[in-house]
Amino acid sequence: MTTAPRIGMVAGEASGDLLAGLLLQGLKARWPGLTAAGIGGPKMAAQGFEAWWPHHKLSIFGYVDALLNIRELLSIRKQLGMRLLAEKPAVFIGIDAPDFNFGLETRLREGGVKTVHFVCPSIWAWRAERVEKIKRAADHVLCLFPFEPELLQKHGIGATYVGHPLADAIPLEPPQAACRQLLNLPADATVVALLPGSRRSEVRYIAEPLLKAAQIMQAAKPGLQFVMPVAPGLRSLIDPLVQRHAQGLNLSVLDGRSHEALAACDITLLASGTASLEAALFKRPMVIAYRMHAFNWWRIKGRNYQPWYGLPNVLGREFLVPELIQEECTPENLAREGLAWLDDTARAERVRQRFTEQHQLLRRNTAQVAADAISQVLAGA
Repeated sequence: MTTAPRIGMVAGEASGDLLAGLLLQGLKARWPGLTAAGIGGPKMAAQGFEAWWPHHKLSIFGYVDALLNIRELLSIRKQLGMRLLAEKPAVFIGIDAPDFNFGLETRLREGGVKTVHFVCPSIWAWRAERVEKIKRAADHVLCLFPFEPELLQKHGIGATYVGHPLADAIPLEPPQAACRQLLNLPADATVVALLPGSRRSEVRYIAEPLLKAAQIMQAAKPGLQFVMPVAPGLRSLIDPLVQRHAQGLNLSVLDGRSHEALAACDITLLASGTASLEAALFKRPMVIAYRMHAFNWWRIKGRNYQPWYGLPNVLGREFLVPELIQEECTPENLAREGLAWLDDTARAERVRQRFTEQHQLLRRNTAQVAADAISQVLAGA
């Protein structure tokens, strides 16, 4: 395609907005006049994206949240589908959010719109039944991890390994000293970053154990300094928890700035998800935490095909870092594992070396490789 295409896009929550923003940057380098519209957030808006609905509308997790919001979600998807079918963009790109995007992609594909899905759902982990949905929904899948295309191609699904755009965006050597200065943190302090997640449901379940764990850690090591970056729109949830559970804690609460916090810290306690991969790219030893509504946990428990949840462990094929999930996600356990990293510098250095290997594996000039694959879809290849 020689003319700049018009594309439709949907990205849900902060991690999808980040991925989509980086992808748009690469697409616009190839097609400077490219225009895009749909559902997105501030990172996409910075690339000229026209958001018909804000990305936080899709920032839900699990069956309970989905049921509570199902009428609004279905209404948005119906309206969006009608608008995209009327516009007929050159291609629609669904960024993650599979429960929302697969149905939309299937409808658009049946209506003659080419579809690309960016981020292969974790069929290798616990959602193998999604393969048929992917096959119906997507003309092509852009995969973050090197083992995914072969799995999809076995089912007749076109796929390309594009690496992870964060691996291109995050430097191999994190600027720790510079970021400490930006965040007004002492150069010689031991800094622990607390990342409670980017969804409201995650914050409700995870922020309190993290804050209580920080209190235990500070009692054991009084000189510790804590930072907690908060995703946009979540301060109203975080601030009361900080007032209740962080009295006397050496804590700085930040509006966003999670990358600066990860670069500045020595270790991090964080919610499972994209943040764990970001922490690995910043070469930070971590403790992965996750809690959810009991019903959601009952629905997924026992359905995973491998023992790991955290992306650094999935990539490493071993427990490089501890995972504390559901009942194990207690302040005492979090504090114990966090202090263990601080007390074992040799172990921390070994995991940093493994994270460097993962960073190099995922660094593929994702925006360009993805743009090449999308160009092939547009050409009908």
